[in-house]
Amino acid sequence: MTYGKVVKGTFLARPNRFIALVETGGQVETCHVKNTGRCRELLVQGAAVYLEESGNSKRKTRFDLIAVEKGERLINMDSQAPNKAAAEYLPTLLPGLTLLRPETAFGSSRFDFYAEAAGEKWFVEVKGVTLEEDGVVLFPDAPTERGVKHLHELCAALEAGYRAMALFIVQMADVAYFTPNARTHPAFALALREAQAKGVALHAVDCLVTPSSLTARRPVEIRLP
Repeated sequence: MTYGKVVKGTFLARPNRFIALVETGGQVETCHVKNTGRCRELLVQGAAVYLEESGNSKRKTRFDLIAVEKGERLINMDSQAPNKAAAEYLPTLLPGLTLLRPETAFGSSRFDFYAEAAGEKWFVEVKGVTLEEDGVVLFPDAPTERGVKHLHELCAALEAGYRAMALFIVQMADVAYFTPNARTHPAFALALREAQAKGVALHAVDCLVTPSSLTARRPVEIRLP
């Protein structure tokens, strides 16, 4: 997936989870943050960030904050990007894909994708991963009861005769492995392990990240606690 016009800036502050103050082009801009997660290890004062110009004159904010440099690593932190990257990558995971439909309801949940491939019917839930510690990537960066619910619903879909997949889009490149963040949310780590035991397919994939694009690239090892 690609963005439109992208400019570089310097992160100054995040008054709330929706906006950030960024210096770019010699002035301070109030930017929309396209990720409501904590991202405390990413949005630190002085960090280099990348902004997409919206082009919509009716918007209150001119820019969206989409990526950040963490040391030598460029990390995409746009929470809408993983689904777009996943849509481009799923034909690789599901050979013979004939149907890919976003936002499909099952039970009390709405999964990111419903797919049909090689005579099988799939529900796919996508999670974007931005938390990295010494090359290891983790999800979630904050407790997510919604994420636990999705895993339970994927198990229910299996029982109803569907195939099910949890796909983790790692929004950076060249990582060691993926693991659930049991320290931050042990219930999610437990639910992920139980989902795998019941037959939910687990996949993680890293991404080639540039200031103006995010492309799912290659599988990442998953280690469950």
